[in-house]
Amino acid sequence: MAKTPKTKTAPPIDETLRAALRATDETDYALGKRAGVSPGMIARFVSGERDLRLATAARLAGALGLALVPTDAPPGAPSRPAKRKAAGK
Repeated sequence: MAKTPKTKTAPPIDETLRAALRATDETDYALGKRAGVSPGMIARFVSGERDLRLATAARLAGALGLALVPTDAPPGAPSRPAKRKAAGK
C-alpha cells in the first residue's frame, strides 16, 4: 500500500489572527475603530474567551494589513470564486 504524502497545512485562521493581534503595537481601541469592531470583542478574542465570525476576522485582518486567502480547496472546487451578476442584469 502506497503512503499518502504529507502536505503542509497552514495554521488555523484563529491562531494566525491572534498572533498578529498580539504582535501589533496598536491598542485594541485604535484597531477596533479602524476595523469597525469593538475593543472588548478584540480583547475577548485574543484571550480565547470568544470566537469571531469570518466577516469580523476579515475586517480585523484587513486593518492589520493581512488578507484571508484559501490555501486549499476541496477537489473540483473552482480556483476562483465565480463572479456574481448584479441584480436585474
